[in-house]
Amino acid sequence: MVVGGMGICALLYFSMLLVIFLIELVAGVLAYVYYQKLSDELKQHLTQTLTENYALPGKKHITHSVDHLQQDFKCCGSNSSADWENSIYILSAESSGRVVPDSCCKTVTPECGKRNHPSNIYKVEGGCITRLEQFLADHLLIMGAVGIGIACLQVRPRTLCCLEPQLIQ
Repeated sequence: MVVGGMGICALLYFSMLLVIFLIELVAGVLAYVYYQKLSDELKQHLTQTLTENYALPGKKHITHSVDHLQQDFKCCGSNSSADWENSIYILSAESSGRVVPDSCCKTVTPECGKRNHPSNIYKVEGGCITRLEQFLADHLLIMGAVGIGIACLQVRPRTLCCLEPQLIQ
């Protein structure tokens, strides 16, 4: 089969679109399959991070990230605010008698973490993990819908190209 100049371009274009489509399809399937594994990893590592790495020297980026997580998602601790009881930070003198970090407070003020009262501390059922899982699930659904939409946009021109000779006649 001999293909002209335009035919080679069309063949190359079709091949590239097919490769992109397959990559999107595989990425979507892997994201769906590994969602539960990601959730389990988050549970394990977030709890470990809170208890072992928060407010330690050289771990300022972790402290900053955990503080942002708790403030943005309005939560406290991995599973509950009780997760902080065994934290190296809370058990240290550096905490100055805090029960939780100040980032757990609904209104952050200096040393607000000393008062462990529901009106002061975020007491979210399931802690930050449930909020983070919900955030990921919501965005995974949006990413999946966008991916399907893009895939449909990619398939549509190909089907029209195949039907074009029939439409002209």
